[in-house]
Amino acid sequence: MTVRQPHPIEVRSYEILRSRVDLSPMPPLWRAVAERVIHATADLEYAVDLVTREEYLRQGWTALRDGAPIVTDEGMVAAGITARPAVCHAADPAAARMARAAGITRSAAAVRLSYAEVGPGAVWVVGSSPDAINEIIDRRVSPALVIGVPVGFVGASEAKEALRASGLPQLSNASEKGGSVVAAAAVNALLYADEAVFR
Repeated sequence: MTVRQPHPIEVRSYEILRSRVDLSPMPPLWRAVAERVIHATADLEYAVDLVTREEYLRQGWTALRDGAPIVTDEGMVAAGITARPAVCHAADPAAARMARAAGITRSAAAVRLSYAEVGPGAVWVVGSSPDAINEIIDRRVSPALVIGVPVGFVGASEAKEALRASGLPQLSNASEKGGSVVAAAAVNALLYADEAVFR
């Protein structure tokens, strides 16, 4: 895990956030994720919009501490993950070729390529593509955690609902909101969390 010194602006941002919404009743990792997402978006509604279980987040946190790979659905999510590099085949020409040959979307093809590279036990982070979530479910990738928060009016809410129904360990949100900033913030919260978060 990454030990970091937050910038004074970030410290002040958290002070303001905590003065506006009380997340202290939440379990520790859920609270850490919710706070970082709210900090990144300035959207207090995420306090009630995120859907997960603490045991799912603990599983993902443990996997990350043990060096599990992080796989993202797009370059913007990968760029937002500040503590570790991520696997992302969205722009891989092989994904475009596979998509054409198999009659699937490029996002679905990127999931297949990523899974062939990392195997089971990865943390999957989706901020843009409902198709990536559907492919993760269909491929049975045996993830440590899926952070699935694609944004949009077409297919995003349905994909997140399917993720929650799949039984996979997951973090999602109930609304049509989401996106790469939310996805990266959620995984960063887990990467930055240390043992002290449980005290």
